[in-house]
Amino acid sequence: MGRRAQRPPSLPAACAALQRLRNAGKHVILITNVPKPRRPIPSQLDRAGVPRDAWDAIVTSGDAIREELATRAPGPMFKIGPDDYDRTLWEGLGLAQAPLSDAAFFAISGLNRDDETPEDYADVLTQARARDLDFICANPDIVVQHGNRMIWCAGAIAREYEAIGGKVIMAGKPFAPIYDLARKELKQIAGRDVEASRILCIGDGVVTDIAGANAQGLDSLFIAAGIHGEALWTNGALDPAKVDAALAAENVRATYAMAALA
Repeated sequence: MGRRAQRPPSLPAACAALQRLRNAGKHVILITNVPKPRRPIPSQLDRAGVPRDAWDAIVTSGDAIREELATRAPGPMFKIGPDDYDRTLWEGLGLAQAPLSDAAFFAISGLNRDDETPEDYADVLTQARARDLDFICANPDIVVQHGNRMIWCAGAIAREYEAIGGKVIMAGKPFAPIYDLARKELKQIAGRDVEASRILCIGDGVVTDIAGANAQGLDSLFIAAGIHGEALWTNGALDPAKVDAALAAENVRATYAMAALA
């Protein structure tokens, strides 16, 4: 770890950093565990103030998991997740929905409501485990930052199912399928295979972004003031010892670390 980093800069500063990278001839692939196909993501980024010239391509967990879901058509499937949010994830796959008691497998894009917790799904998981159902998780994230608060994600429910012996199938970070898709996008943009030594994975999730980079044998830059907030800070500055401890607790390593992308 180098010099102590002060409070992180804003989103515009991070976007400007990506723009400078692309102006220098680098390629930027955004890899997100959002549980929907990439089609609506650019407009969402537009609304968030992310300029189009800050990235080259987008790969989502929804893209990656749809291939697995397609092999299970026509189902039937028991679904967890808000209908108004995840509709595009299931579209065109020919999957029928059914009550849990009649389902061939169950799947999750996210919790049904933002105010729910993993404990709210204990009965569902117990019933599914009794039937030995496979659990398809479209978003491996445990938590996500939404405004100024953290909300539970699908990965937290998948973790609970694994804890009681259930089989979980995931394709987003840190799992290989989403990285395979990203490498395909990168090859298409660059016009050639890009050596692993020329790829840097940037992210704030220890068990997703950094663990995924480690599994792929890729360098990583850990953004320590992301979903961790100021938990890794001491006296208003990033604390290298706390960063190292957070990484060691999950048995992963980051090639580099900084407070925020800038």
